[in-house]
Amino acid sequence: MTQYRVSADIGGTFTDIVIEPSDGPVFVGKVPTTPDNPAVGVVNGIRELVPNLEDISFFVHGTTVGLNAFLERRGERVLLITTAGLGDAYTIARGNRHTLYELRYQKPEQLVPRRDVHEVRGRLAWDGSEIEPLNAADFQPIVDKVKAEGINAVAVCFVHAYAHPQHELAAREILAAALPGVSISLSHEIAREWREYERASSAVMNAYVAPVVERYLKSLRGELHDLGMQATVHIMQSNGGVSTAETAQKHPVFTLLSGPVGGTIAGTALAASGGRKNLLCVDMGGTSFDLSLVMDGHANATLETELEGLPLLMSIIDIETIGTGGGSIAWMENGAMRVGPHSAGSIPGPACYGRGGTQPTVTDANLFLGRLGEKSLLGGDMSLDKQAATTAIESLAPEAGLDSTAFAEGVLSISNAAMADAMRTITISQGVDPREFALVAFGGAGPMAAAFLAEELDIREVVVPRFPGTFSAWGMLQTDLRHDFTQSFFRAAATVVGADLDAVFEELEANGREAILSEGVAEADISFQRSADMRYLGQEYSINVLLDSNDTEAIGKAFHAAHERRYGHSSPGAPVEFVNLRVAAFGALKKYGNEDPGASGDAAMLGERQVVFAGKTLTTPIVARDSLSTDYKGAGPLVIEEQSATTVVPPGWHVTIDKLGSIVLTREEG
Repeated sequence: MTQYRVSADIGGTFTDIVIEPSDGPVFVGKVPTTPDNPAVGVVNGIRELVPNLEDISFFVHGTTVGLNAFLERRGERVLLITTAGLGDAYTIARGNRHTLYELRYQKPEQLVPRRDVHEVRGRLAWDGSEIEPLNAADFQPIVDKVKAEGINAVAVCFVHAYAHPQHELAAREILAAALPGVSISLSHEIAREWREYERASSAVMNAYVAPVVERYLKSLRGELHDLGMQATVHIMQSNGGVSTAETAQKHPVFTLLSGPVGGTIAGTALAASGGRKNLLCVDMGGTSFDLSLVMDGHANATLETELEGLPLLMSIIDIETIGTGGGSIAWMENGAMRVGPHSAGSIPGPACYGRGGTQPTVTDANLFLGRLGEKSLLGGDMSLDKQAATTAIESLAPEAGLDSTAFAEGVLSISNAAMADAMRTITISQGVDPREFALVAFGGAGPMAAAFLAEELDIREVVVPRFPGTFSAWGMLQTDLRHDFTQSFFRAAATVVGADLDAVFEELEANGREAILSEGVAEADISFQRSADMRYLGQEYSINVLLDSNDTEAIGKAFHAAHERRYGHSSPGAPVEFVNLRVAAFGALKKYGNEDPGASGDAAMLGERQVVFAGKTLTTPIVARDSLSTDYKGAGPLVIEEQSATTVVPPGWHVTIDKLGSIVLTREEG
């Protein structure tokens, strides 16, 4: 009996489905996203591709429900409980400003106003000794307020809880007994790290999105179960691993970037099998443009990030996102053309979708210029209305003082410039030379813009993987279960011996083993990755260093080398200290790994179109990607069409197909 591994990735315009059968090659599908209830789109897509949901052996889902709830401020009202005397710490936040000369600077708006921050007496010292016992009576006014005002989420952040969580655990017992059904987030379970404000911010974010994510996951699991699916629902996490839906409901903050992360993990799989170790991954969908780096075969990760100025402490793949996509709307402001961040989304969508949209978008411009065909989307299953796109462009072009063709190319140029700036943010501004990377382009709109973006950054090679429109969803099938554990370890490196490190790591690994075993993975399939946050004495922030052994001398050398790579200098003679020790616990998941035999024979010509490049209209061959074999060689101008995306090859670029079936574009010298 054929079994299926299935992944689903919800985008702003389409929901992507990837199916990996036990006895055949991978196949994919796309269905329109259903914004009112994203679960409907997921279920519809799976039912179209899998005849019997009982045959699904594994299901993983990338969801932006929590992220959207935050961005749109649709999360739950949260009440924050702190140690007495520290109630203002969350409101005061930090005094640093990322933009020093912004005249109208405003501090980020906190998710919890001061009136909803409450203090309770009870305090532990830095070493865990109890200065004052937790006062249970202080919780009664809080319980009364939660009941009277219908608050559904509570966050708790006590001083020194990252090292000594006894009082936070006692607080949960008191609250859970008095407030059944209310979501309770403890700071030490979300971010077991020092710095009170950042830890409180992380706990509050978890509490803010927890009820929304919980309702969504319960709805999705219920609908899939009713249709016969018995497999456990897994959720992609921001750290690049997956967890069960039950775990994700407890810690939904770890899923905030679960959709975009799938593309980065797919990039690491591509690097492992394709021989290219440095990749700049760009995912252009209908509403957003996501960027990430794969460096020396590993996804570039960070241990702290910000969302709209609010800090989060957690292991997360480093992803830059801007509001530019195929649905980005072109508009005029004070006589100047703007593109995005407003998007037409899936409803009504670009004008060419014929669903009531009237404003010109990036997709309309591509259709108008011939780079996209009227039957290009979804293998011809979705028709585009070129006349509607033309009408939308012609309605705005005169206001910009341009003819329609120049206006359409201007829309794409502005969109490409915005994306190129974002690419510089994660490369050049961080000391990374993009010319040393291959550009991996995916998403429904990524391959159309890829060559033009590469020219902006002088990148000479572009890779368009198989199924680019569903590449992020495919990446979710390449990953494993993962849980991260952290223990503070403030020690001067000179005073630390290997046994000190092993004692902490073994405890963290025991916690990791328990977590992975609870999700149904055999012990033989569990592995661990050790690392340490380290810094020079006197520094504020640390660097995470992967550890291969407990040899403290070798660890010190690894830190100096990491500091040199990150900042361009190091001080091997300076004293070093440890800040945190970390363990990533992995549970290997079964993968089928069936390879597509690929195409053979001559490329299938679908016809020719008049396509505009740099103001010139050129007769351009249209080729079916499914027919391209590994010995294919082509040159621009050329358009390659497939079910999930369209690749545009401008003049001056050459095309080959590598052993993995990826389209490889290379630029002519000069």
